[in-house]
Amino acid sequence: CIRDRVMELLIVGTLEGQIGAASKIAIQQGGHVSIADNEEAGLDVLRSGKAIELVMIDVKLDVYKFISSLEQERINVLVVACGVANDPSLAVKAIKAGAKEYIPLPPDPEMIGAVLAAATRENHALIYGDKKTEAVLKLAKQVAPSEANILLTGQSGTGKEVFSRFIHDNSKRANKKFVAVNCAAIPETLLESELFGYEKGAFTGAVARRIGKFEEASGGTLLLDEISETDVKIQAKLLRAIQEKEIDRIGGKAPIKVDTRIIATSNRNLDECVKNGTFRQDLYYRLNVVNINIPPLKDRPDDIIVLAKHFAKKYSELNDIPLKEMTPAAEQKLLNYLWPGNVRELENTVHRAVLLSTGDKIDEDAILLDDIDAVINPAAGTEMSGAEFVGSTVASMERNLIIDTLKHTMGNRTTAANILGISIRTLRNKLKQYQDEGFEVPGL
Repeated sequence: CIRDRVMELLIVGTLEGQIGAASKIAIQQGGHVSIADNEEAGLDVLRSGKAIELVMIDVKLDVYKFISSLEQERINVLVVACGVANDPSLAVKAIKAGAKEYIPLPPDPEMIGAVLAAATRENHALIYGDKKTEAVLKLAKQVAPSEANILLTGQSGTGKEVFSRFIHDNSKRANKKFVAVNCAAIPETLLESELFGYEKGAFTGAVARRIGKFEEASGGTLLLDEISETDVKIQAKLLRAIQEKEIDRIGGKAPIKVDTRIIATSNRNLDECVKNGTFRQDLYYRLNVVNINIPPLKDRPDDIIVLAKHFAKKYSELNDIPLKEMTPAAEQKLLNYLWPGNVRELENTVHRAVLLSTGDKIDEDAILLDDIDAVINPAAGTEMSGAEFVGSTVASMERNLIIDTLKHTMGNRTTAANILGISIRTLRNKLKQYQDEGFEVPGL
């Protein structure tokens, strides 16, 4: 069961004297409200580790500077701007600055309710139809109430973060924070400060104290996503934090006690990483109290159509498009594919199909697949031959695959790396190499 949680909302500024009204509406919608007078006070609240999920900022403040500071300090939170409806230029300016929405004042209960609903629309429910997935869920639910650290393994895109949220939501910590850190997406030089926090002046750019993710998740659950991508030096500090239940902020004078349950994920074989010296054996043992392996999507075929229908509904609603059924031919095309990018690739494929389908149904023509070698020949029961690639070098095929995948993800490197099954660091290095060689790289 997934327990209800309170939405944490931060209001920054005076909102033209409408703070009381906006707060009342938010509280009625199930939110908990914090208030800050200005941009810097708002940043201090966010730096403190308070699990704010939505910021409503007065449009007359410097929205651009506020959002730029969030990006610079890697604080991920949804920001909406609020102001009087008769000043459209400020609304446009706020949206250009990075605000996701504009709420006219005085506040309308339905609109604030819709924004709060959008901010909490993370779907933590697991959609499945395959017996193998059911068995994994049964094990996850069995170990969720314990305090054991859990290691989730499986290919990129199989849904490890969704499973980790399921474990948290079924644990004794379900009404506490769930904090996720993508270890592969954060540069090595910044990961330590992200995990453990820092004091003001600890290094250049440390303009104020920042609470790290271990401290922020204390009492709840910390997801260390793709932990195999961390440097050995960081691994030593992770081991101490897990073993001693205390951390040191960078520039701090004394250790800080934390009570944080760890869920770690890896798309690599950590046994092999231990053998080749890229992952500490003692940390591996601390994390691998319970190991849950999530099978690739091709090994749980009864999930494919169930998930595809779920994604079709999700993206039809998101794009305000009437829901269309998939034809039998479209469903068969989905079943005849090996899904090297797993559930994430399926989601992207269905999203694209929803947008590309022109009739009243989603037909096979709208199902565009990225990897011809991953299509099964239904008659022979085998994969199709890659004979059309004979004569190409492995390097050129790899380059084309990486660049085409980046185009497919509209320049989103994290998503591209996940589909390709490589780390974001490897992807960055490859893209730099291709750019240096004179190839056009999307997003650069």
